[in-house]
Amino acid sequence: MLRLVASATIALIADALGLLVAAIVVDGIGISVVGFVVAVVVFAVVDLLVQPLFRQLAFKQAPALIGSSALVATIVSFVVTATFTDGLSVSGSTAWFLGPLVVWAVAMLAQFLLPFVIFKKTLARARAERG
Repeated sequence: MLRLVASATIALIADALGLLVAAIVVDGIGISVVGFVVAVVVFAVVDLLVQPLFRQLAFKQAPALIGSSALVATIVSFVVTATFTDGLSVSGSTAWFLGPLVVWAVAMLAQFLLPFVIFKKTLARARAERG
């Protein structure tokens, strides 16, 4: 249970970082201060629900596409969040194309690095107990 909460927390922070970086780097993407929390929660929930579905479909139908399931889930989450919340606004085809790519890349990197930053003491303690 603790691992699930830790994974969800890291995914939420990673998605928030991805959306923030996309808003800063890509012209045509805006995030309102008030709607940011709602946008992040909607994005993370849609991503959490859609990603396993796409991964399972890719596994059954086209195993070579399993790696791209996270990108497809990010695109779907980005479109749903921009469409149904006021927290994320996207204008222009370049923003619609680059936005999900930036969010995906930043979130993927953050999900890889955040556990080392957030759980640094826990990891050090576990290493010390093994060694």
